[in-house]
Amino acid sequence: MTAANIFPPGYTVAPMTRAEADQLGNWAGEEGWNPGLADIDVAWGCDPQAFIALRQDGVLAGGATIIAYDAAAGFLGLYIMRRDLRRQGLGRIFWHELLRRHVARLRPNAPIGLDGVFDMAPFYAADGFKLLYRDLRYEGVAAGRAAGDRADVAVLPLDRIAWDKLAAYDAAVSGIARPDFMRRWLSVSGGKGFAMLHRDGSVAGYGFARPCRSGYKIGPLCADDAEIARQLLDRLLAEIAGAPVALDVPEPNTAALELVEERGWRQSFGCARMVRGEGMTPPTDRIFGVTSFEFG
Repeated sequence: MTAANIFPPGYTVAPMTRAEADQLGNWAGEEGWNPGLADIDVAWGCDPQAFIALRQDGVLAGGATIIAYDAAAGFLGLYIMRRDLRRQGLGRIFWHELLRRHVARLRPNAPIGLDGVFDMAPFYAADGFKLLYRDLRYEGVAAGRAAGDRADVAVLPLDRIAWDKLAAYDAAVSGIARPDFMRRWLSVSGGKGFAMLHRDGSVAGYGFARPCRSGYKIGPLCADDAEIARQLLDRLLAEIAGAPVALDVPEPNTAALELVEERGWRQSFGCARMVRGEGMTPPTDRIFGVTSFEFG
């Protein structure tokens, strides 16, 4: 380890306390990321060791999550330095320690993904992260519209879908097996979720809206085709009508972009979806809304 990679005296890196995890969530809110009300609870319940603290004389100075999905894949998020400590080189040292710890939590050569702000993409690329595509956040006001029924699919609340079917569909679409995380994510208080089934009972798509500090975010929104995604989105929007809403869309899915643009929603933010390693590059044609920028 070179001197450039050593923290000044008084700095330590260690797993977070539960109170520090809540503080990290508050920092995310102050950054304007509008986290879900239960995001920290879900991630902590699934993987408390994912929360890593940088402390200055025992006080939280920075934080991030290095969540591991059964050691087969990881996702790095909520990477935040306390505002008074930015642009001092501390974030770079902390980043390399996070990456070292993340790799150690996973199987050899397991992929690690992240959604980083565009300006930081070269920084992540220097450590082997490759740009896959851009995820674009669109925001508007929820207004569900009546949709004609399709004879080949049925719409049901998520709690009426066999969990093994839903988990298998999510893994196939997202490229990550994360049943424990998603089971918690899709059952948060105040959330609204629906799935559509083919005639044979297989899942054709599903979507979930979770309450956030302001309004709702829809994610994931996954579907076999654009019309199924449209019906799911309309059903979700009808459930939260009048509330501010956001959907994070993978840019290569042009049909997904049409869904938000036809509603007049505005693009407000974006991130670079990047991955280090192999095995986390699923096609985006069935991803109409990503689960979250923080957890994949």
